[in-house]
Amino acid sequence: MFERLRGGQQSVIGRMEALEHRVAHLESLVEGIQDSIHRESRRRDDQADRLERRTEPRELAKQLSEDARRRGL
Repeated sequence: MFERLRGGQQSVIGRMEALEHRVAHLESLVEGIQDSIHRESRRRDDQADRLERRTEPRELAKQLSEDARRRGL
């Protein structure tokens, strides 16, 4: 009977270790996803900032003027 209990405990310990390993793996995946989302968010923010700068009235007027000069208008 005691052997059966020890075997059961080993089985529980093995399952717990497997679960701990799986949780650690899942935590690693979640951290990777969070990093990826953060990088993409930063990239889009930078892209929006560049677009906003290019379409400011002063910058837009400057670019139109330069384009007109290049075309000889």
